[in-house]
Amino acid sequence: MDSALLSLLGAFVLSLIGLFAFIGSLRRGLLVENPQAASVIFARGEIGQVDDPALPLPVQGAMQQAVVPRRDPVVPADLTETEERVAADRSSAFPVFTFLAFACFWLLVGSAAGLVASLKLHYPDWLTGDAWLTFGRIRTVHLNAVIYGWSTNGSLGIIVWLLPRLLRTPLHGAIWAMLGGTLINVGVAAGIGAIAIGWTDGMEYLEIPWQIGIFIAVGFVMVIATALFTLVNRKVEHLYVSVWYFMAALLWIALLYVVAKLPGVHYGVQQATTNWWFGHNALGLWFTPVAVGAIYYFLPKIIGRPIRSYNLSLLGFWTLAFFYGQVGGHHLIGGPVPGWLTTLSIVQSVMMVIPVVAFSVNQFGTMQGQMHLARYSPTLRFMMLGGLMYLASSVQGSLEALRSINTITHFTHFTVAHAHLGMYAFVSMVLFGAIYFMLPRVLNWEWPYPKLITLHFWLVVLGITIYFVGLSIGGWLQGLAMLDAARPFMDSVAVTLPYLQARSLGGALMTIGHFVFVGHFMAMALRFGPQRAGAALFWQTRTA
Repeated sequence: MDSALLSLLGAFVLSLIGLFAFIGSLRRGLLVENPQAASVIFARGEIGQVDDPALPLPVQGAMQQAVVPRRDPVVPADLTETEERVAADRSSAFPVFTFLAFACFWLLVGSAAGLVASLKLHYPDWLTGDAWLTFGRIRTVHLNAVIYGWSTNGSLGIIVWLLPRLLRTPLHGAIWAMLGGTLINVGVAAGIGAIAIGWTDGMEYLEIPWQIGIFIAVGFVMVIATALFTLVNRKVEHLYVSVWYFMAALLWIALLYVVAKLPGVHYGVQQATTNWWFGHNALGLWFTPVAVGAIYYFLPKIIGRPIRSYNLSLLGFWTLAFFYGQVGGHHLIGGPVPGWLTTLSIVQSVMMVIPVVAFSVNQFGTMQGQMHLARYSPTLRFMMLGGLMYLASSVQGSLEALRSINTITHFTHFTVAHAHLGMYAFVSMVLFGAIYFMLPRVLNWEWPYPKLITLHFWLVVLGITIYFVGLSIGGWLQGLAMLDAARPFMDSVAVTLPYLQARSLGGALMTIGHFVFVGHFMAMALRFGPQRAGAALFWQTRTA
């Protein structure tokens, strides 16, 4: 039995186990709405209180005045619970800051490499003197820097910061998280260097040589050990849905990466199947659970209001686990792979509408009557936009998997636009919002220049809009031109040129936004601006 079939069989067995676990949870009352479970992220007295550390206190007060009042009785704050949260934040502060600092570094590296690669698409004779600056290498440097550097470090920072908060216990084994993060970033740096000199494993998203990938895999294992040890030592009975997403995401990415990087196992068509099994699942079973889990924490926390339906959040988790495993096969439509494999992928791609709609209905229900608070809260703006783009990218992905549409969009810039809608407009927006919320609590310092947060938001929103719209139109026209047998192939290239220029304009705006963001991050780390009153919302009350 070849490796591709073994991978598919393993995914099927895992899904089957998950199905029985889901049935068991139904028997224990999953469909009975549980408002208490939805409120576990709040200490007593926090419901109804807005909380966005990215805001100066006067603006936070104005936001509080704008909240639509609830009829819940006023409950006094519990200082013991607040102190537990402060202790949890302190225990994770240094590892979290390290992850976020690495994320910012790789964001700039990836942005610069991506902009160079984009410009070379319509200025092909630019920077041709060095092999590492050729499109094939610099584009791959961009891809690995943003996937493994920016997005992975940002995701690990969120997980390491939120797990102690959600489990109401200090981070256990922080040294292992630090060591794991160090190994991951050593692997990313060495891997990008290897790619630049032409040493790769030759599979998209898996270009880093397996000899270097060992560092990344071991790093993930160490972070997982920290997360599991913290989970075992928790002080809560109920695990909030974000914990489900985070723990599953850590286990999924470790399994995915190790299986996909096994040396001497995947060849030929099996290699292509494994490649897209990993490539799509890296988004769907690593970055998506982290981003969705983050939204389920930050969105209600900011507005001081529990999520609308806890059951929908669990439904979204289980259906994501059921349906995403084989989605990547739709990238192989028309290739020398079994028809049942691509058909299964198409079916699962369409079924992904279920977890996406469950999440979106929950998000809109939670924000009902509170949408106007986005005018005050920058974190809320990033989170709401990220959640909306999750809906848009997932629905587009389900449609793109259909053979009638895939025939036109396959091998075109349309696919690149779709990838950025998911990885950037969804995942990166959530990461930005989370960092704006977390860092004041991590560093016990205010964001020194709040207007830079607004500037960053509009630069990246305008940039990704130009990028996505331009490449979507250009990619569709490119696909139609390639399908027209009466037209020479070069027509399909020429028709994309104006849209590739739009891509570079959008990419330039996003890159400027990233430099604004990282510059603001550095200013805060260097202690520009005012010190915070404390590391938690009720710090002043505790010390008064």
